[in-house]
Amino acid sequence: MQRSDLSLTDLHVSTIMKQRVLIIGLGISGMSAAIALEAQGWSPILIERAPTRRKGGYFIGLRNEGKNAARELGIFDTMEKRTPERLRFWDIRKDGSRRRVADLTRETDAPVAVMRGDIEDVLWQAVESRMDIRFDTVPVAIESLPDGVNVSLRHGEEETQEHFDLVIGADGVRSAVRRMVFGPDKSCLHPLGTTLCAFPLSRPVPHCASGDGVMIADTGRTLTIFPLQGKPSTALFSYRQSVQYAAPNEAPLQALQRRFAGLDVHGIVSSALSDLAATNDFLFDSVQMVKIPRWSKGRVVLLGDSAWCLTLYSGMGASAGMMGGLALAKALAAHPDNLDRGLAAFETEMRPFIRRHQRFVRLRAELFVPSTWISLKARRLLWRIMRWSQSRKQRDLSASA
Repeated sequence: MQRSDLSLTDLHVSTIMKQRVLIIGLGISGMSAAIALEAQGWSPILIERAPTRRKGGYFIGLRNEGKNAARELGIFDTMEKRTPERLRFWDIRKDGSRRRVADLTRETDAPVAVMRGDIEDVLWQAVESRMDIRFDTVPVAIESLPDGVNVSLRHGEEETQEHFDLVIGADGVRSAVRRMVFGPDKSCLHPLGTTLCAFPLSRPVPHCASGDGVMIADTGRTLTIFPLQGKPSTALFSYRQSVQYAAPNEAPLQALQRRFAGLDVHGIVSSALSDLAATNDFLFDSVQMVKIPRWSKGRVVLLGDSAWCLTLYSGMGASAGMMGGLALAKALAAHPDNLDRGLAAFETEMRPFIRRHQRFVRLRAELFVPSTWISLKARRLLWRIMRWSQSRKQRDLSASA
């Protein structure tokens, strides 16, 4: 994505009157937008469906784009970094044999390993005491007007109506804002035919050393374990299924026990599932990309997974969320007297980046969850080639040092 010449510090707060923006969703995209917009003189109000802020989360490899966005938001230096000092990835077969393969956390530009909660923690510190934040609150009606948006909000049994200059839907892949304003889920969701479950482990991985990453792959099902410094590893279960728009209608533990029967190599799968049984901190859902012709309608705009959902397979969801919040604030600041132009400029800035990464999501899903035995063999060969390439680069760097 081409970087805008504008920065948060270069733009003058005085170019925008103190306008109210409702941000629906207290995740990475929503809080990033709140920080960036407040810096331009907006007054953010954030609402969250959950009664409390969620914490924890799964592994994220923050690449250069995400690192740069975090720096611009002022959170990178205080964010926990969890890249292990000693890191090795193993492909473990059904018969228990193992082969060293490429380090999945360094497939491109040596991303920093963090947990999703690490990013949300530092974003929360930036918004907690400065902004109007309301938990257990949802929108029940959104009415666009020429001069703004009327939103009916429900908190418990109480319902109120408020007026905002702009509404941002940052409420995830199954966005209520998108359904109310842009249309039903089926017109926007593009299922990949896979389901995933990601969660942090609470104990070491059996038969593995500290810093070991694990891949256990079979046709139509995989488990990938990502090691972290100072924290237990995180697990990512993925399996193939028929195309499904809705969230799974069974409990994650029972679904994974059934799908991964017969693949418990060295007790690694059963150990991970025991950890899942003891936690509520998990993501379990069918995997969907979101594609929509326009991200804005009147004075309502979608952001993050609500607008594009690159999926966990892309490795760019958190980065795109932070980048989107920054891009939106800059675009609106560049067109302070014309909101429509600002929203159009936001799309012009972000869409090439989103299209580029969505283009490869299905291929990456096939690598994560091979659908045929041919794909499984190709996956194993690819990881070995990548391992050889990484080893060669390390030798070249050592020789030139």
